[in-house]
Amino acid sequence: MFQSLQMFGTVALWSPFFLLALLTIAVLYLAATGPWRQRFGLDVPVSRKQRAYFLTGIVLLYVCKGSPLDLMGHLTFTAHMVQMALLYLLVPQCFILGIPAPFYERIFRIAIVRRSFQLLTKPIVSLFLFNGLFSLYHVPMVFDVVKTNMFLHAFVTTVIFIAAFFMWWALVNKLSGWTTLSGLKKMGYIFADGMLLTPACALIIFAGTPLYETYTDPEAWMTGLALCVPQGILASLDLTGPQMFLSMSPLHDQQLGGILMKIIQEIVYGTMLFFVFREWYQKEREKEPSMDMTPRPTKL
Repeated sequence: MFQSLQMFGTVALWSPFFLLALLTIAVLYLAATGPWRQRFGLDVPVSRKQRAYFLTGIVLLYVCKGSPLDLMGHLTFTAHMVQMALLYLLVPQCFILGIPAPFYERIFRIAIVRRSFQLLTKPIVSLFLFNGLFSLYHVPMVFDVVKTNMFLHAFVTTVIFIAAFFMWWALVNKLSGWTTLSGLKKMGYIFADGMLLTPACALIIFAGTPLYETYTDPEAWMTGLALCVPQGILASLDLTGPQMFLSMSPLHDQQLGGILMKIIQEIVYGTMLFFVFREWYQKEREKEPSMDMTPRPTKL
C-alpha cells in the first residue's frame, strides 16, 4: 500500500510545510516553558509530564493531518475514520493537559473569550455541540460537499476540533478556580458522550449501500484527492477510482471505518472511565474515618 502511495509525491505524503509549522510551534512552546518562561508569567517550571502531553499532541496532530494517514483518508473511508478518531478523541486531551495554567489565565483576561469559553464548555452544551457537529458532518449530502471543497473542509474540520476541545475540557482540565464535574457526573458525562456518538456510527456500519460519493464515484473521489495532492502530480497520474487502493468493496470499507471508529472510541472512553472511577473511589476512601483513629477502650 505504501509503495503505491509514493506516486503522489513527497508533498502529498509528508506535508513538509505543515510539518515545519508544527515544529515551529513546538520550539516556541519549549522556549516559552523553558528559557522564556518568566516572560510568560511562569514562576514554576513546567513539568516534563506536561511538556510530554503537549508534544504528544503535536506528533498526533501531524500523524492525522500531515503524515500519509491524511492522504489515505482521502483514498479510503477506513483511514478517514481512524484519522477522525485520533484527531478528535486524543489530540484535544493532550493540548488541554499540556498548556500551562498561566497561558489560559492570560487568554481568559479577555472578557469575550472567557464568557464564550464558559458557555461552550458547559457539559450539556459541549456534549451536543461536538456530537451534533460530528454527526452532521457525516451525513452523506454534507460530507460529499465538504470533502470536495478545500476551504470548506479546512473550516469544518477546524470547527469540529474546537468543539472536541470544549467537550474534553470538562473531563481533563486541571485549571484551579474553574468549575469541573464531580466524579459521578464525569462518569455520566462519558456514558452520555458514547451514546450520542453511537447513531452516526450505526448509520455508517449498518447501511446496506455505500453512502459517500467521494469514496465510490471516481470524479468526486478525484476532486477530494485534489485537497491534498498537487494538481500537477494529480493530472499526471492514471487513476481510475478508489478501487485501485481497496482490497475490499466500498461497502465493507465503509463498515470497517465505522467499526474502527466505535472501537477506538470505546477504548478511549473506557480508559478515561477507569481513571475517573479510580480518582472518585480514592476521594471517597479519604472521606471515610480512619480505623486507626478509633479510640481503643482503656484497660482497668
